[in-house]
Amino acid sequence: RPTFWEIVRSKSTQEYSGLPYVCTLFNCMLWILYGMPFVKPHSMLIITINAAGCAIELVYTALYLSYATRAKMVKVLKMLGAVAVAFGLITLTTVKLADTHDERITVVGSVCVAVAIAMYISPLTVMKRVIQTRSVQYMPFLLSLFVFLNSLVWTFYAVVTRDIFIAIPNGLGCLSGIAQLSLYAIYRNSS
Repeated sequence: RPTFWEIVRSKSTQEYSGLPYVCTLFNCMLWILYGMPFVKPHSMLIITINAAGCAIELVYTALYLSYATRAKMVKVLKMLGAVAVAFGLITLTTVKLADTHDERITVVGSVCVAVAIAMYISPLTVMKRVIQTRSVQYMPFLLSLFVFLNSLVWTFYAVVTRDIFIAIPNGLGCLSGIAQLSLYAIYRNSS
């Protein structure tokens, strides 16, 4: 991502937030759980893609932490701790309380929907800043583009597989991506 080239080059996270990276990491972790054979059998595609997403987000989060101020580092580490605890509780609850695949799909799928929606709306804080400052400096174009494209592909997948848990958040992700790209188009040449 160009964002991280800028962070590394300037040796500072500047005004970038760590929230989107932590949300995306949590989202990928949950979708891996959703695709596990004891939850939703025959979902290797979901596991594979989200494992790659976890690896990428771990690298981004590590880079972010290495250049963050102490206050930002503490905030992100607290978020990561909360993610670890929440993931453990969700996994434990699913394994211990949901007896059938359908129950596990419903439990994990519902959590995945909520977290994916949070991930897709996390750029709203940056979008607010874009409107206020009339600058897209802290809203990377490629991130917005890939939010849209990723959501679009998963929405089509959800339609084909008739998976409502994948359709809902990714449909909203498409809308979020469109909103981000629209703002980028409006403010890209503003000073």
